[in-house]
Amino acid sequence: MMGINVFSAFDGMSCGRIALDKAGIPVDNYWASEIDPYAIKVAKINYPDTIHVGDIATLDWNDEGLHAHLRPDIDLLIGGSPCQGFSFAGKQLNFNDPRSKLFFEFVRLMDEMKPTWFLLENVKMKRESQDIISRYLGVAPIELNSNLVSAQNRRRLYWTNIPFSTPHDKDIWLKDILEDGYVDRKKAHCLDANYFKGGNLKSYFEKHRRQLVFSSDGLCHVGDADLRGHDAIKRVYHPEGKSPTLTTMGGGHREPKILLTKDNLKWRKLTPLECERLQTVPEGYTAHVSNTQRYKMLGNGWTVDMIAHIFKNIGETNGKKQLELF
Repeated sequence: MMGINVFSAFDGMSCGRIALDKAGIPVDNYWASEIDPYAIKVAKINYPDTIHVGDIATLDWNDEGLHAHLRPDIDLLIGGSPCQGFSFAGKQLNFNDPRSKLFFEFVRLMDEMKPTWFLLENVKMKRESQDIISRYLGVAPIELNSNLVSAQNRRRLYWTNIPFSTPHDKDIWLKDILEDGYVDRKKAHCLDANYFKGGNLKSYFEKHRRQLVFSSDGLCHVGDADLRGHDAIKRVYHPEGKSPTLTTMGGGHREPKILLTKDNLKWRKLTPLECERLQTVPEGYTAHVSNTQRYKMLGNGWTVDMIAHIFKNIGETNGKKQLELF
């Protein structure tokens, strides 16, 4: 198969590019619209040939200065437009939320580029909003749960004209992706962009959010202190656990810190590496920015193996455009 030209709207850290690699789809040119400097940095380090074009709202695709070749044909347009306005976990402003209105920029690009293939991902939402998106894109969404290809429960809607079937269950469990400790469920709660703030027992047990891991060896990192400096000096440990390895502790705030609490349940949040594993991102892919930014971009990203499963069918259709009309 010859390489394809790809445009990624709301590209983030280029999960779409990882998925194309995993699907064995060669890429000639990959344009990315993104405004988050940390996500751009991670994408550029992993894929130096990415052509970043800035804010989608001000993008003029007819500007010849953007293109490696004059007005190239776009084979694949992809994107996961901001979902905060649609999410059941939010205020559900839907298209009244300015972030969710960015969906119409995706529609504009579809009209300008006329790609052979397209894929839009978003959260579960009210049927009214779902139907509006379907009318604009000309296809009905398919709901899939990332738990089929990962250790994470993550229900998402996919609008695409790429024909595909539901993937087989890969039998991956939350316990399989841990660095240490144990868990009380088979699959993780959905990872979100605010996971960097950590979790608490009430949110976890009552609201079923912010996946927690429990300590099996007594050494349990339960949170981060509000301090400046390297992540290691911020870590707070459970008082009944083991001490981390001592250093010379030169400089400020380098001594180990413990949590004073009456609750003897030892727990911690997922590590950035564990979050990469939940999103089926290559290990260490995001290890070029702070942990806070790693958590944010992973929570905003795609479960790569689900996208790769869909993309595999691009190479099996001989370039014939197939539409499931809504």
